[in-house]
Amino acid sequence: MAQKIRIGVLVSGGGTNLGAIIDASASNRIDAKVVFVGSDNPGAYGLKRAQKHGIPTFVVDYQAIIKETRGRPLEDMVPEDLDLERVLARQGIAPASSDRMKIERYFCTRAIAEAALLREMAAYPFDLLVLAGFMRVLTPYFIDRVNTDPSQPRIMNIHPALLPSFPGTDGYGDTYRYGCKVGGCTVHFVDYGEDTGPVIGQKAFEIVPDDTIDTVREKSVKLEWQLYPECIQLFAEGRLKVVSKTYTLENGAEINRKIVEIST
Repeated sequence: MAQKIRIGVLVSGGGTNLGAIIDASASNRIDAKVVFVGSDNPGAYGLKRAQKHGIPTFVVDYQAIIKETRGRPLEDMVPEDLDLERVLARQGIAPASSDRMKIERYFCTRAIAEAALLREMAAYPFDLLVLAGFMRVLTPYFIDRVNTDPSQPRIMNIHPALLPSFPGTDGYGDTYRYGCKVGGCTVHFVDYGEDTGPVIGQKAFEIVPDDTIDTVREKSVKLEWQLYPECIQLFAEGRLKVVSKTYTLENGAEINRKIVEIST
């Protein structure tokens, strides 16, 4: 049996995908072991799932941290290694953006919370960070400290829609309400955008006239439990490579994309 890679998992809620990953690891369907589970939500049931399996857990309460920053000078609280201009540039925010102070405050408060997250994670060396229903958008401050080699991303996320369609927080609902005839889920590497990172794998299902948003969700979740372990195993086998591709359209315009190639 191959040596197992170390996985860290972040959750915000029930952690059903976490459960699928733990089960896949326990049955040796994936060459991976969960070494910690962290959450931004003290009440996340995913923490209890992990504890039942003897997996170390921790909480970084974003709401409490952000509340603590109100009415206080942020320069006394932001991490010393925060380069705010670099973060904003990587996020694509122009220096002359309107609401500049509001934007700066947002990224400063998130960096404060993310620095606490990184400190907790530092106790558990890991090879891959898996987001399993972690309902916080990670900023470049955090991403760059995990993805130390840009050519080898180490943060993976699952989204309940067939990206690039329906990014955001309600992939199930957006798919259903649009009247799509096909739904699905996507596993992708995380970049600076919201659900914009290179696609690793997807699974799809048919949406029939009798379906409701609940049955659409049920169909998707079952596929998520299959897809996420499959993509983690590809990572564990070293078969994922992110490459830059340039496509020239008929009008001469060029489109640049980063895509995931899967080796055999």
